[in-house]
Amino acid sequence: MTHTRHGAPRLNDRQGSKVRTLIHNGIVIPCDGTRTVLDPGSVLLEGERIVAVDRPEAFATTDAQVVDATGHAVIPGLHNTHLHSGLLRGTAESKSLWDWLRDYVDPAHKALTPDIAEAASLLCYTESLRAGTTSVMDMWRHMEGSARAAEQVGIRATLVPYVADLPGYDYFETLETNRRLLKEYRTYARGRVRSWVGLEHLFYCSEDAFRAAAALADEFDTGLHTHSSETTWEVEESLRQFGRRPIEEFRHRGILGPRTVIAHCVWLDDRELDLLAGTGTSVAHCPCSNMKLSSGPARVADMRRRGIAVGIGSDGEKENNNLDLLEEMKFASLLQKVTSLDPTTGDPWDILDMATRDGARALGLDGVTGSLVPGKRADVVTVDLRALHTTPLLHGDDFNAVPHLVFSASAADVDHVWVDGELRVSGGKVLSVDTDQVRLRAQGAAEELFRRRAALPVDR
Repeated sequence: MTHTRHGAPRLNDRQGSKVRTLIHNGIVIPCDGTRTVLDPGSVLLEGERIVAVDRPEAFATTDAQVVDATGHAVIPGLHNTHLHSGLLRGTAESKSLWDWLRDYVDPAHKALTPDIAEAASLLCYTESLRAGTTSVMDMWRHMEGSARAAEQVGIRATLVPYVADLPGYDYFETLETNRRLLKEYRTYARGRVRSWVGLEHLFYCSEDAFRAAAALADEFDTGLHTHSSETTWEVEESLRQFGRRPIEEFRHRGILGPRTVIAHCVWLDDRELDLLAGTGTSVAHCPCSNMKLSSGPARVADMRRRGIAVGIGSDGEKENNNLDLLEEMKFASLLQKVTSLDPTTGDPWDILDMATRDGARALGLDGVTGSLVPGKRADVVTVDLRALHTTPLLHGDDFNAVPHLVFSASAADVDHVWVDGELRVSGGKVLSVDTDQVRLRAQGAAEELFRRRAALPVDR
């Protein structure tokens, strides 16, 4: 059998009966760490995998289904490394983080039911997929329903329960409910859905809970996710209570390591950054949330210089207020620039890497997805760059498709999305679920949630 430069078999040699799809004549940006571009280029999918990435002329004879990607960027699916499913969008505004949690978010957790939680996940996963996100890490509750929602939508999902055990937080998940989720949904939906161990926050969980969570992750050979250092108050309170900064306290409690992802990490000093780098701990950077809640700017450039895997997260729909990672990339770049007063930071290529390859690395999925490389799973997105706001589209020495993706494009420009080689979005329309029904179910669930929350006794 003859092969192309990237190992593609001759296209008239059909291998088995797997569906073959050729994404043809697009601007292929593999995000493989080399800043390679095939402009034009094509990507051949066979079944659930990418089998070839090459110039269009390498595919002159084909028995594959052809999708014309002319004028489109062809990129790996985006990874949202920190999401909370929810139904509070637009109702919890202009509050500081801790007032916002106390007055809006935690009461909603008290009122949450499994059915409402599943409706929220179905909404958020559908919105994410439509926006070109093929992989989410969702910290939520009653996540058996989240697993079913992810399977239905067809998205890749890492499910992380909110676990808390300190007095006053008994309405969150427990390590026992986390264990039950792991037993039933450690892997699910042919491996697209998996479960991890979750801890809500340093001030919601005891030291015993941290150590037990680390042991649970070891027992089930899975990852661990939590929040930290989102505000200056957290750092001050950690020093007051424990005599250590939060990341130092995490090391003391035994959760740092290559399978741990920590969201936010805004207020870290050099020692804490070195701890993350030295232990292989990853970070989920949430620029829109950090700006909206006035939390502050994370030291992303310093993290990346140390080799820390930094992915991009939307955070929840209530603190963003959308799940558009293309938009999030723009803010990830601009926040670095305005806070460092250095226009060379937030380079578009670096930001695109964070949303793709580095996001996959943070989630331990880089051997599976995150770049357009033969052998990896076919998680592929096409983004139409023929709109007014992405004109001019230039090639050669003036190539500008990557800046367009980071600074100009939005979810509305996403045209096609494949997950595991299955076409899930075509022409901007989600194929796997009825979006009108998803929205109506979420609307009804939200109204029920607000009725239930209003009926709760007021904490004094």
